[in-house]
Amino acid sequence: MPASDEVDRIVDAWSRERPDIDFAPLQVLSRVDRLARHLDRSRRSAFTASDLEPWEFDVLAALRRAGAPSQLSPKALLQQTLVSSGTMTNRIDRLVERGLVERRTDPHDGRGVLVVMTAAGRQQVDAAISVLVAEEADMLAGLSRVDQERLSGLLRKLSLDFDD
Repeated sequence: MPASDEVDRIVDAWSRERPDIDFAPLQVLSRVDRLARHLDRSRRSAFTASDLEPWEFDVLAALRRAGAPSQLSPKALLQQTLVSSGTMTNRIDRLVERGLVERRTDPHDGRGVLVVMTAAGRQQVDAAISVLVAEEADMLAGLSRVDQERLSGLLRKLSLDFDD
């Protein structure tokens, strides 16, 4: 069995103080929480290195994943980033000011608007994703590929109940 970690110490202490409660859920979810905090720090570092805020990365990444010509409607961006309409409008405005996206009239609907990533936006999101994936690979280096796939499958199974 691997060495004890902070979660083991926390669960042991709670079990000693409250033997009437089964603390098994903490064994899993406290570790997920602690890992999420490390992941958040790593992601912020990757985005900072690419001169992006996390929300900027989210919008640019959605556009990049859309494929050429890297454009989506504001509604599609809302669905992918899970923010309100007002928040998305503000984010698009700020990205336009930075020269990372442009607004264009939708050629299929003269009343519609498309958000199109610029070359500068593509350069920054590509740099950020490269750093991000490298840092995340480092975080997982202690697990074999088989263990990573097993963990991914278990987390997917758990998260399906929460995804819409």
